[in-house]
Amino acid sequence: MSKLILLLVLGFLAYLVFKGFQRAAVRRERNADGPLSSERMVACARCGVHLPESEAVEDDGRRFCSEEHRRLGAA
Repeated sequence: MSKLILLLVLGFLAYLVFKGFQRAAVRRERNADGPLSSERMVACARCGVHLPESEAVEDDGRRFCSEEHRRLGAA
């Protein structure tokens, strides 16, 4: 009977160690992606709405939220 209890305890400890390694691997995977980088926000020269710089349409150093606003020009 005591050998059975010992075997159960060892099995439970092995399970806990295995789960610990799994959690550590998941944490490492999340950290490997790195933190999300922020992007500079710019205002549309026509309507003033703010949008990420990569999505802005640029014309003569001014940034617009859409092609239509670029065509209409600054307000």
